[in-house]
This record gives sequence, structure tokens and C-alpha cells, in this order.
Amino acid sequence: MNYTTQMDAARKGIQTRELLETAEKEKFDPKELMALVAEGKVAIPANKNHKCLRANGIGSMLKTKINVNLGTSRDCKDLDMELKKVNDAVRMGAESIMDLSSWGDTRRFRRKLTAECPAIIGTVPIYDAVVYYHKPLKEITSREWLDIVKMHAEDGVDFLTIHVGINKQTAGRFKAAHRLTNIVSRGGSIIFAWMEMTGQENPFYEYFDEILDICQEYDVTLSLGDACRPGCIADASDISQIEELVTLGEVTARAWKRMCRLS
Repeated sequence: MNYTTQMDAARKGIQTRELLETAEKEKFDPKELMALVAEGKVAIPANKNHKCLRANGIGSMLKTKINVNLGTSRDCKDLDMELKKVNDAVRMGAESIMDLSSWGDTRRFRRKLTAECPAIIGTVPIYDAVVYYHKPLKEITSREWLDIVKMHAEDGVDFLTIHVGINKQTAGRFKAAHRLTNIVSRGGSIIFAWMEMTGQENPFYEYFDEILDICQEYDVTLSLGDACRPGCIADASDISQIEELVTLGEVTARAWKRMCRLS
């Protein structure tokens, strides 16, 4: 294989199996679709370790895709029940499954998904880290956060939601703004709390290039989590939300330069 990611292949003029499969589903000319992938206007999430994947594209001029959120939790621990939800969702036409598991043997469930489910699989590594390490949030190290990202990529996850935009500068803006509803993003609140407890920079931001290395190795698409999205009209378009958007634009440019895709 003489390409790293679907974007890299598109920029080299290589029509991958996943691109051709997507073009057929979308009734799209493969060369036109390739141009959109090369520009970053279309993502085809397709981890190299997700062998049973039926590829789908997300982005400009393509059909809207259905994503289903599910996963184990403290209140719902039945893996068989969650797997039934997965199978029902795929049977009814869902193209994507977002595994938000936060309880129990999360890796076993995740690996079963990528071994058996043909839909695009996504996860939020920050949720899993709290479960996986079984220790207080403030004791999780920067390296351990990155190790979870690597683990999910190895397990065959097609896209990862990473809360990279809420760095220390943005967190400072957030504290000065005195929001009405604070941080309503679960992942955003977790990484914000960790930064406050440890005094350290957001590791997803500080070591973003290492995350891109992982994405290139396994061909993983990044979904940039909006940690500072508003929870009410009063907080809409405040300085922390806008500053995060600027940061996300900057890291997007870095990702595209490395032929990594974002959705």
C-alpha cells in the first residue's frame, strides 16, 4: 500500500476500494469524489483494522448519514443489549455507530464492534480513559490520555472525537466570561477539570502532532469536539466559543497538511 490515509491516496490519484464503494453508493463520479476527498471536503472514515467495514462518505454534496449513539453505562451494563441496538440500527439503515461506553469492559465491546459491525465506528477516547484507568481524574497523565487514543486506533475505530480546542488559553477565556450554563460538553468538562486540577496543558492540544501520527498509521478520521459550545442563547458566540473555533481551524490546517481527515 503506497498511501497512508484516504486523503493521501486521493492526493496521489489513487482510487481506493473505499472511495470506489462510496462513489457507487452516492452515484458520484470517482474522480470528482477523489477531488473532494483531496481537498478535505469529504471524509471516508476507514480504519485499516476495521476489516468488515462497508465504506461511506461524509461531507460536501453527499447524502446525509445516520449516526446512532449507544454504549454501556453505570445504569445500562448489558453488552448483549447494546449489541442488539447496534444490529437493529444497522438493519434500519444507520451508516455510523458512536460507541459512548463509560462502564464495564469497554475494550471488549469496542473490539466486537470493529470485528462484526459493517457501519462506521466512532468513539470518544476521553470517556474511555476515565473507565480504563480506574483512578482519580487528576492522576491520569498526559501520556495515558494519548495511550487511549492509540488503543482505540489499534482496535479499528474509524473516527475519534478529540476535544483539542479547549487549551489553557481558551480555558482562561471561559473562566473570565462567567457563563450562565458553564461547559455543557461532557468531554470538554472532563478535560477542563483535568487541566484545572493538574495545571497542565490539554494533552490533545499539546501533543496533537502525535495524534496525527496515530491517525496516519491506522487511517483514522478526527472529529473535533466542540468543548465550548453554548448551552443556552445567553452563552452563544461568547469569547470562549469563538476562540475555540479559531483553534480548531488552526489544528484542521495542520491535519490537512499531514493528509489526515476531519469530519
